[in-house]
Amino acid sequence: MKNPIIVVGLGELGSVFARGFLKLGYPIQGINRAMSMSQMAQEVPNPTAILVSVGEADLQDTLKKLPENWKNNLILLQNELLPRDWQAANIQAPTVISVWFEKKKGMDSKIVIPSPIYGQHSSLVKEALVTLELPSFILNTEDELIYELVRKNLYILTTNIAGLEVGGNVEQLAQQHPDLMQAVANDVLDIQDWLTQTANDRNRLIKGLIEAFNGDPQHGCMGRSAPARLTRTITIANQAKLNVPKLREIAKANGLL
Repeated sequence: MKNPIIVVGLGELGSVFARGFLKLGYPIQGINRAMSMSQMAQEVPNPTAILVSVGEADLQDTLKKLPENWKNNLILLQNELLPRDWQAANIQAPTVISVWFEKKKGMDSKIVIPSPIYGQHSSLVKEALVTLELPSFILNTEDELIYELVRKNLYILTTNIAGLEVGGNVEQLAQQHPDLMQAVANDVLDIQDWLTQTANDRNRLIKGLIEAFNGDPQHGCMGRSAPARLTRTITIANQAKLNVPKLREIAKANGLL
């Protein structure tokens, strides 16, 4: 019998992956907020992997509470994720997937583009997604992972923040408001450069952003979490002493500054 896979956070995305792992024959042990990870680590001492599928707002607290013997066996899937997030919890080499399918309550998974995966459990994650007919591909280097994480951050933050000003979908943003899209993207990339401590390839990233737009042109720009994302982004810009003029203008217009 295969060793279990631990799933920390059984929300919409966590449940998708749990179903895929079950189809591969792995027992699943879910963990919710009321359960002790330390106790579970004693009861399941040798899990195949630990999928952390809590929301990004709960990620740091969850990573800090992880049992030490789990830290070298993680799979992470959060939005707004970068190496500094897991390094802050003394986690060195998690498996990371940049999820490019949307799963909401009462609807099937909606694919935007294939989801890239990097790390020791890449094949396991890919095989689980194959059982669900969700496309993915495995990355070969950490540099490729950083590009993909920055691209996903660029997509989420640009669409959400620009959406606070014009609403609509990503096709309308690109075609009807290209100057707004570019101004927001430039500010977002200033922040991503600071967070990754590197000069990211902006031309490639903008092309990657448009590729994602083309994958689901009707995808709405402004989600429920858009104001919180903008507030969080401005906080990081203040820490980095970055101007990000367009982000501050939109924040002020929405009563967030």
